[in-house]
Amino acid sequence: MKEFLYNNYSLVTKAVELLAALTGLLLYSKFKHTVVKYFIWFLVYIFIVELIGGYTVYVYKYEALDSIEQALKGTLIERNYWWYNVFWVIGAPMFYTTYFMTVIKTKLFKNILGWLRLLFFLITITYVLFNLDAYFKSNLKFNDILAVFVILVCVTLYFVEILNSDRMLTFYKSANFYIAGINFIWFLVITPIVFYDHYFSKADWNFVFLKWEIYLTMNFFMYLSFTFVLLCCKPQHLK
Repeated sequence: MKEFLYNNYSLVTKAVELLAALTGLLLYSKFKHTVVKYFIWFLVYIFIVELIGGYTVYVYKYEALDSIEQALKGTLIERNYWWYNVFWVIGAPMFYTTYFMTVIKTKLFKNILGWLRLLFFLITITYVLFNLDAYFKSNLKFNDILAVFVILVCVTLYFVEILNSDRMLTFYKSANFYIAGINFIWFLVITPIVFYDHYFSKADWNFVFLKWEIYLTMNFFMYLSFTFVLLCCKPQHLK
């Protein structure tokens, strides 16, 4: 298992991300008049971000890219932390706040998410500016935790609105309900790992493999679940 993870973790992860993105694109006409179309584009965005962000793996594994690997050594972008700090840690919460502002009907909740999105952006950008060195060399735990908090608030407000409306009677038919639930579970499981990231190095391969196993399991759960949601849910229940 450890050898499989070492050789194929990145490839397998991108494969399930691609499956979800392609499923969304193939079914795009089915959802083009609903808010789910934005989520489909987000799945494509995730795949592109992961594909480009894997450059550190490509230059290490493929001899043809040795010259690029040497060129990257000692530079600010030798590691891909900077990429994920922007396009995942900041990008994902910005998308989800906007997405759930579209899905949620309650004016108060919309206003909360609007202010939350603005505050999140200002706080994270400010934190990056004051921690530029760490931005290029590690995960910014403060931003990670803040991002998770923002996404969980989005999901929680959506669930609260459902509980207080007649949509409670048909929630199980809504793709948005499953999208919210899947994200809620994924972030609850993955977030605690952030606090142990200082062990993620070649000096502690046991933790590296454990982290890969957890991420791979949860990524399989998330992206395969998104795939089934797009396949099974009907668009008339998603407006």
